[in-house]
Amino acid sequence: MLRTPTGGAPKNGTAGTGGRLVSIGTVLTTLRDEFPDVTISKIRFLEAEGLVEPVRTPSGYRKFSTGDVERLGRILRLQRDHYLPLKVIREQLDALERGEQIRIPGPAAHGESMDPSGPAALYGEVGRERPTVARVGRAELLAAAEVDEVQLVEWESYGLISELPDGGFDAETVTVARLIADLGRFGLEPRHLRAMKAAADREAGLMEQLVAPLRRHRNPQTRAHAEATMRELVGLSVRLHEALVQTALGARQH
Repeated sequence: MLRTPTGGAPKNGTAGTGGRLVSIGTVLTTLRDEFPDVTISKIRFLEAEGLVEPVRTPSGYRKFSTGDVERLGRILRLQRDHYLPLKVIREQLDALERGEQIRIPGPAAHGESMDPSGPAALYGEVGRERPTVARVGRAELLAAAEVDEVQLVEWESYGLISELPDGGFDAETVTVARLIADLGRFGLEPRHLRAMKAAADREAGLMEQLVAPLRRHRNPQTRAHAEATMRELVGLSVRLHEALVQTALGARQH
């Protein structure tokens, strides 16, 4: 039965809280205070995936409750800060509604604050622990990065993004896609980024060689040390790259 503002049975109760119902445009305005890149298409996609279920007027317009808006905020926060796939986000939210305690990986789990407008919030922290969910689907990648299929296919053709051998994408690909899209707004095309991808592959190969002996060790603590070493190496490598670029730019200004 279709839910309506004046009555009817809810489909699954995601908008069960009371209060004034608002339009999708008002929801967009509210969310953009924290999520400037959110779009109506993204909200509709999350609805299509069953993560939020607004009521519908007799004429078919969506109406969102305060609970809906809060739920959308949580979803977007989990995507932005923790890169969780929608399936896992749904499970997390369902557990919260049942009154269960959940532990979400990433900075928030350690009580750290994060500037929602800063690079760490947008792209993730350098050398941070990888998300526990190792992969995302194609539709989830497109939605999280706010890009379309044509763009993704082009990036794949240049080798900037690739699917895993058994399907899906590494969760870190969300960050890659966001960065490629943002660089594209400054005129950097995929063909310009191939050299960066090749350099990253070479660095990854070097780091793998360094930690491979630790990863093969029988001692679990030694293997854990390997992962911590890898995160530190990644952080140092990225910071070195940034410093080298800044140095090169400074040299050209003199």
